[in-house]
Amino acid sequence: MEGINMKTFLRNNCGLERISEWEPNCWINIECPDIEDTDYLLNTFKIPEYFLSDIADIDERPRVESEDEWTLIILRIPHRQDDSKVPFITVPLGVIFKENVCITICHYRTNMLQDFCSYYQRKNTGFTDTVDLIFKLFLSSSVWYLKSLKVINQRIESVKRDLERSIENKELLGLFHLENCLTFFITSLKGNEILLTKLKFKLPIDELDADLIEDVEIELRQAHESANIYSNILSGMMDAYSSIISNNVNSIMRVLTSISIILMFPTLISSMFGMNIKNGMEESNWGFLFVFGFSVILCAGFVWIFRKKRWI
Repeated sequence: MEGINMKTFLRNNCGLERISEWEPNCWINIECPDIEDTDYLLNTFKIPEYFLSDIADIDERPRVESEDEWTLIILRIPHRQDDSKVPFITVPLGVIFKENVCITICHYRTNMLQDFCSYYQRKNTGFTDTVDLIFKLFLSSSVWYLKSLKVINQRIESVKRDLERSIENKELLGLFHLENCLTFFITSLKGNEILLTKLKFKLPIDELDADLIEDVEIELRQAHESANIYSNILSGMMDAYSSIISNNVNSIMRVLTSISIILMFPTLISSMFGMNIKNGMEESNWGFLFVFGFSVILCAGFVWIFRKKRWI
């Protein structure tokens, strides 16, 4: 969990207006909740405690659940990590509501929620009810998935240019981390799509909500398809560069093996003529030159053969 604790009360008054304390039908947005916030929610609104613990679980899947009069919706939203090897992850955003109470909780300070609030404040528009707010949060998360995917694609292109100059572990690890990001995105987007389908039948939806849901479905589908495309491209790139590295290793081993074979012949010839046996050149002044020349000619011959076969 990261970020600074922030709790805001937002009222829908020709846009989102901040107020100092809770009033009926306002939106309570809590980011990075602390113990004080948890006690406030439990004691003031009597929210089921396990709702809060589920939202705090970084691996919690998108789902909808009801208990007594309360309903919990968890969707996963993108979150950018500036100080991590994995630049993007997905985190749970919890929406807890009943009648005139609506609370959103996220244990991370995300750009999405900050942008969501500032956008509707600038546009002087808000939400008609809790259902409208939920689907607008869905739409905003889908848009931010697409924004994050564009950044990931730019990073893929940057790493690709670096790999064209030199293939090093740093660039390959960068591709691996980006592949992890896309895996997180694909899994979370699939869960959000399933959750959206359930909410269409579970929540009271009017005509305006139906139009909004259609926009959400389009954006979710586009984000999911884009994530799949980038994932396939990235997998193909990693396979291609793995093959290149394997070919480079094979080429190096072939050259080293050829050099070892060529250097073996002078050693073999000098060993044979240096043995303590009669070979007819023990007393000759030309013995050394003969052995040396024969070794050079033999090596040159094998160098020519290996070069012709493109082994070196």
